[in-house]
Amino acid sequence: MFGYLHSRLLFYTGGRHLSCFFAGSQHVLPVAQFRTCLFPSQARYFSSRSGRSDGSSGQEGENTLCAPRHDMDFQLSRLQINAVLCANEQSVRIPEFDRRGGPSPVLRFESNQLSANTPLEDRRSSANCLQTRGMLFGVFDGHGGHACAQAVSERLPYYIAVSMMAESVLEDLEAAMETARPVPPILQWYKHHNDYNYRESAALYVEHLRVYWQELLASEEHGDGMRPDDALGYAFQRLDTDLSLEAQVPLANDLMRNTAIQAAFAGCTACVAHVGPGGVHVANAGDCRAVLGVQEDDGSWSALPLTQDHNAANVTELERICRQHPASERQTVIVDDRLLGVLMPLRAFGDVRFKWSRELQQSVLENGDSDLEALNLYQYAPPNYLTPPYLEATPDVTYHQLRPQDRFLILASDGLWDEMNSDEAVRLVAEHLTGIHLQAPVSASQLNLGQMQQLLLRRRARATPALDLNGATHLIRHALGTNEYGEMDQERLATMLALPSDLARMYRDDITVTVIYFNPNFNKTKN
Repeated sequence: MFGYLHSRLLFYTGGRHLSCFFAGSQHVLPVAQFRTCLFPSQARYFSSRSGRSDGSSGQEGENTLCAPRHDMDFQLSRLQINAVLCANEQSVRIPEFDRRGGPSPVLRFESNQLSANTPLEDRRSSANCLQTRGMLFGVFDGHGGHACAQAVSERLPYYIAVSMMAESVLEDLEAAMETARPVPPILQWYKHHNDYNYRESAALYVEHLRVYWQELLASEEHGDGMRPDDALGYAFQRLDTDLSLEAQVPLANDLMRNTAIQAAFAGCTACVAHVGPGGVHVANAGDCRAVLGVQEDDGSWSALPLTQDHNAANVTELERICRQHPASERQTVIVDDRLLGVLMPLRAFGDVRFKWSRELQQSVLENGDSDLEALNLYQYAPPNYLTPPYLEATPDVTYHQLRPQDRFLILASDGLWDEMNSDEAVRLVAEHLTGIHLQAPVSASQLNLGQMQQLLLRRRARATPALDLNGATHLIRHALGTNEYGEMDQERLATMLALPSDLARMYRDDITVTVIYFNPNFNKTKN
């Protein structure tokens, strides 16, 4: 009753207290039963993220014969295409002034998700910090299931917000909890009706959040609260520690314990932006990405990345990991561009199979009264597992002071970045923002005269499609429907969206996109 009462008080959205902030969802991992070649060059073969849940690479099916395309019906009407693309879209306009009367740097934001896995493994968060100033936006890319991304998306914004609170505000929270009075709400959430919540674990989450702010109160250095950059970095690490500990200790019931084990053994990458009066702070752990859209004085657009992907393409990241392990492991730490030959992102929440000792993993799974499904799913250790931990959730934190030419910020999971680069994404959002269709540039060296003529004829014959109302939807549409000439291909888009759930994961990933549009009057008002 204690946890239920205070979960009602802490979790707040749109001016209402919520008793159902956390709602459960079934944990199901996709299993590929057969393969078909639609666009052979884009087939993902299931292993592009972290391999299968049992640790195998998933590459054994690469030589499978391709089924003829006419075996399946991929025809979707334009209305059906739009219905699929718009099912999870969200558009929110932000008041010009915040609760303290200061100008809001955010004018509005638009978000969307499209699943490839069943269920969707990506998550997203957007919330207004009620006890401090600023807004929090997050994109979370789950792997090995959705459980870790679900828990992190619900909890991380609270840890960040609490870290930034002044000691006096934390004292008010603690006093309210002690006397069973209404607790001042911490966040105002902006949620889509399809967003999931873990209701069963709400009491546990509140309890551990309280332990965290009690520790901050006990610290002599907390004072007026952490700066956003420190808050982001500390909250990432603290939540990852709590996820690990919760899987090791007895909990109130089997359902709560199984949820904790799934969250710890699954994993997720995270990219979170705090947008406040001081500018934009971005914390990133993994291969999600934040890109700033900048409009120059001459009207042209450019992309300014605020994050670096933590994967094998990042030389600095490879060197960091190699330094943490003996020289004898240099050939086994990264194999086939994966951590220990298994995991693509090199930083992540959860994934305790890359953090705990073998003995601890065995003990938790065998002695934790977890169900057989969870035991079979997670009882696995990567090869050459010699000197753990190999993985951490420590983020890189960057700061950018907003300028008049900074127009928007794109946060997206790597499902988007697999299909387009940062410059293309900024061009598409700029197109959506201005209403001007910008033809993708084509190099003459890429095409012969015949191909160039065909491209020009197609461009002339095909009327420019109406722009999506939502910028995130516009990005997802072009990520899936753009052909090799940089043009929207409706047939291709229809085919990609019509793939059944057991095939979709081979050709694309879950995609989550949030586009934050900055208030053009912010700098004027502030000055």
